[in-house]
Amino acid sequence: MTTLADFVKAYDVRGLVPEQLDVHVVHALGAAFTEVVALADGAPAVVVGHDMRPSSPELVEAFAAGVTARGVDALHIGLVSTDGLYYASGALGLPGAMFTASHNPPQYNGIKFCRSGARPVGRETGLASVRDLAQQLLDTGTTGFEGVAPGRVERRDVLAEYAAFLRGLVDLRGSRPLRVTVDAGNGMAGLTVPAVLGTEGGLAELPLRIDPLYFELDGTFPNHEANPLDPANLVDLQERVRSHGADLGIAFDGDADRCFVVDEAGDPVSPSAITAMIARREVAREVAAGREAGEVAIVHNAITSAAVPEIIEESGARPVRTRVGHSYVKAVMSEHDAAFGGEHSAHYYFRDFWFADTGMLAAMHVLAALGESDAPLSTVMAPYERYVASGEINSTVEDADAVTARVRAAHEDRDDVVLDELDGLTVTRGGEPMWWFNLRASNTEPLLRLNVEAADTHTMTQVRDDVLMMIRETR
Repeated sequence: MTTLADFVKAYDVRGLVPEQLDVHVVHALGAAFTEVVALADGAPAVVVGHDMRPSSPELVEAFAAGVTARGVDALHIGLVSTDGLYYASGALGLPGAMFTASHNPPQYNGIKFCRSGARPVGRETGLASVRDLAQQLLDTGTTGFEGVAPGRVERRDVLAEYAAFLRGLVDLRGSRPLRVTVDAGNGMAGLTVPAVLGTEGGLAELPLRIDPLYFELDGTFPNHEANPLDPANLVDLQERVRSHGADLGIAFDGDADRCFVVDEAGDPVSPSAITAMIARREVAREVAAGREAGEVAIVHNAITSAAVPEIIEESGARPVRTRVGHSYVKAVMSEHDAAFGGEHSAHYYFRDFWFADTGMLAAMHVLAALGESDAPLSTVMAPYERYVASGEINSTVEDADAVTARVRAAHEDRDDVVLDELDGLTVTRGGEPMWWFNLRASNTEPLLRLNVEAADTHTMTQVRDDVLMMIRETR
């Protein structure tokens, strides 16, 4: 018997095909999502799209059948990036379901849900109810909606509209000529980059020459995993940038909702630096439109560099710190009407994109910032790289709460640090030398995730090693 709680996560659905996700499970999820979200919101249709994974087309058809079984239309937009699905949801005012497992290996697939206007659906905002109703439908072996006149499946291509919308948000026509290497990782950026930015010859109106790497859509990922967060998956991009003399390199994950950047030397640019840079651009744009800088809110999560809130405040705007995860970031952005939000994982959110995350729009901001300067990207980004970070370090533990309590006890009586528990445990020393660390438990695995940042490498290494010793000591 299928147990949906095993693979319906905090923010989305992610499971093995067909062991966990098959047409029967997906049909039930489609019917349940329609009942819990679409009908409750008064939506006449659900937008459905999918990535390039071999299992996606069949699963999408089953999901659409579940939607129409509940009497609601399914708008099938075909192959699309996740931010393309968000565009359709926002522009059309419809809830949506994107079939993708992002950067996971090819034997996985999944679903990212949103309400109309690309509003998030997470465990606390409807996903748990969708899971429970779908489980009930599976357990009883019926659709539960007999006598309902079925809806229709309609098909529509939104790629050109999506591309035109993004180009209207960031104008790259005045950029200096740039050579840009893009690693699509055989993912959906292989479809969206040519539409938005062009290919080798570029678009006539844009001074960009795109050097494509792994643009062929292939959900078996024959070249490398579509997970640029792993440095091993950036090696090909880095080599190509150096050998072809590119001005920068951009890598996308499988569903192209995240982008990662390397400079002209092939060195990675941290997502926190990208967050700070875009934040400064968005504050300047808001001020140019007539708003007071102090009225502008920018959201960042608890793991981004300390440089991010510093730079936001230096821009005169107001930083708002929130928990890690897109459903939290989007909700806080909406609450504060924030212009922009960024995460350490290279998710970037824009008010002008319905508070949703889009890797393509973030990449366009990087291109615009570089194109407005005569300097190389390493120089352009240097002011945003202020501290030394450890990166995320995972430790397998039997009792995450007990280990976290042990680390907390070691710091709570110190006069020179501040503790907070917005998202896991964060300990911050604001004096000289500055350092902070965050310890968070995984939602799905017996892991503790440690992130450390400090004013210099020696301090970061010392704090990192001290905390890891506390985490990994056995008692």
